[in-house]
Parts: sequence; C-alpha cells; structure tokens
Amino acid sequence: MHDLIVSPFLGEYLVLRPGDARGVKISGERYRELRDAPAVLPWLAEVSRKVWNAEPGVVLIRPESALGYGKASYELNLGCNYDCEHCYLGLKKFDSLDWAKRERLLESIRDAGVLWLQLTGGEPMIDRLFGAVYTRAHELGLMIEILTNGSRLADRKILDLLATHQPSRMIVSVYGASQETYDRLTRRKGSFKTFMGALSAARSAGIRLEFSLIITNHNAHEKEMMTDLARSFGRVSGEYGNISPTIYGGAESLPSQSPAFLTTRKPFTGCEAGHTSFHVNPYGRASICKIGREPSVDLLTEGSKGLVRLGQIADGLLRRQGGCTGCALQGTCGTCMPLVQLYRKASAPLALYCQHQEPREEVAP
Repeated sequence: MHDLIVSPFLGEYLVLRPGDARGVKISGERYRELRDAPAVLPWLAEVSRKVWNAEPGVVLIRPESALGYGKASYELNLGCNYDCEHCYLGLKKFDSLDWAKRERLLESIRDAGVLWLQLTGGEPMIDRLFGAVYTRAHELGLMIEILTNGSRLADRKILDLLATHQPSRMIVSVYGASQETYDRLTRRKGSFKTFMGALSAARSAGIRLEFSLIITNHNAHEKEMMTDLARSFGRVSGEYGNISPTIYGGAESLPSQSPAFLTTRKPFTGCEAGHTSFHVNPYGRASICKIGREPSVDLLTEGSKGLVRLGQIADGLLRRQGGCTGCALQGTCGTCMPLVQLYRKASAPLALYCQHQEPREEVAP
C-alpha cells in the first residue's frame, strides 16, 4: 500500500496522504518530475516530513485523465438497518452488484480522474462487500470519505480496516441525543445504545469523526443536546433541517419536516454536478448527482468514456423548466431544478421549496 498520493486534480496537482485531509499543491512541472523519476525525490521527502511528520514511504503517482473529473459519490446499496421516516431513499431496497462488476466500476471511477470518492448508501457499512470496496478504492489511490449512521463502527473487522487505513473523512449522522428520541426516529429499538457504543469504539481505535445533525420534527427539541453529543466525540461539520422528497418523488418523507428548521437555501447560481463530479448508484449507473438521477450513463457497459455525455445532461437538467421558466424570482431561488421536479412529483406545498408561497400565474419568459 502507498503512503503518499501525487495526483492531478481539476487542472492542478496535489500531494496527499491517505487518511489526512491536508494536502500540498505542486506545479505541473514538479508533478511530471515525480512521474518520471525512478525514486522519491529529496524535495518530496522534505514536504512529507514538514506537513505530515513522516517519511514519504511508497508514493503512488496517478496519471492524468482526459475526462478531468475530481469527485464522485458511490452508493454501495440502497438498503439500511434503520427505517427513518425522513429518509430520501424511500423504499431502501437491498440490491447491488457482484464483486467483479464493482471492481470494474471502481476502476472506471479512477480512470475518470476522480481523486475524492464518497462512499454512501443506504448504510454503506452493512453492505456485504463494504470492506472489499473500501480496500480496492484505497489501492487505486482514491481519497475516501464515508457517510454513515455509525451503527457498525464497533464491528471488529470494520474497525480494524478503518484504523489501518483511515478514511480522509468519516461523517456520522446524528438523529437524537436520548434513547427515546433516537429510537423513535430510526424506528429501531436499541439503536441509540448501539450508536453510542459504536462511537466509543471508534474513538478508542483513533478514528477521527465528524458529525451531521439531522433535524426533524421528532428530534428538534434535542438539537442543542445533539450538538453537545457530537462535539464530545468529534466536530460538527453540518446541520440539515430541510427534508426532501424521496428519490422517486414520494411525499412520505415530508411530514417529518420541522417548520422551525426549514431554512432558506442560498441562491442557486449553478453547480459543477456532471462537469467535475458525478454520482454512481448501486447498479453502476452514473448521474450528475444524487438528486438528478436520470438520464444516466451505464459505467459497466460504457466505462469511463461514457461520462463525456454527463456535462450535456447536466446542462439540460439544471435549466429552468415549467412554471419556473422566466420566473422573476429566479435569481434568488435556492432550489435547483432536479430538486424542484422531485417536489412537484410529491405534490409538496410550495413553501417547502419555492419563494412563491401561494399558487400564482406563471411568469412568461
């Protein structure tokens, strides 16, 4: 296994250490110097000692990619061991690919130029091939981020794997600060006790944790307690109170919205989804993001070359359509068009996603 990664990233060049969020930017000239050198160069050894207080060891030099993607998310499985009402996945069906196809998928992600890979689900750690996926992604020179409910962090095999090859980020969702609230939200008796035991096990193993606070009408009263709990084990990296429809446009998640935590989104002025990043579902289909899932590209049949179509797909999906076309408030709207389409399918109240809180006439373009 390598100790350092030298890689192109969105027109720049970085030196990174797996399991550490810090990196060093280098010039293209220095990247090519390292790529063509038969051994570790003295200046790289000095950088490693200065930044990470470690010898460079084995260095993996990643090649440049004509596609130029930098980030991707990979949904290992839509299944979960919780049954949270607010979940945007809806059906949460357990289904995924065999190992041979997953390995091809990871190689296609690498070939697209992806440096940062987010492993998500469902709950990624309950997937039968989580360990194999994580190990192979690490071998391919991907910097790994994990989104998890944290319930499996006390599993010895998983803990040993993560302690040996730490992820760059481990982001754990927090659903409550008491047994009654947490178990009610997850609809799994005993889940809070398991959660707390898992956090203690991770801390003992030296796993660095970050936390996302998920605020719903079931746990809003414990928001401050949830913050304190998270800070006792790591740092709070995000707080999420806006509940979305399911990926199928279902409305079953929306009743869990806490009105007090329905926040105003920042004005949507475009994003790089489909251009510098993409999402892959459990069946190997790549889309612009977790929300805009269709049209998609089958990475198993087309490989990374099929991703050249994603930019055009993104431009089409993000273009204002229907009642949003020509809206006078477009410049201050905080909801992207793929998310608007899901809210529409769910027949959601306008107040959840639109500045026009009451039915209105469409504004002509």
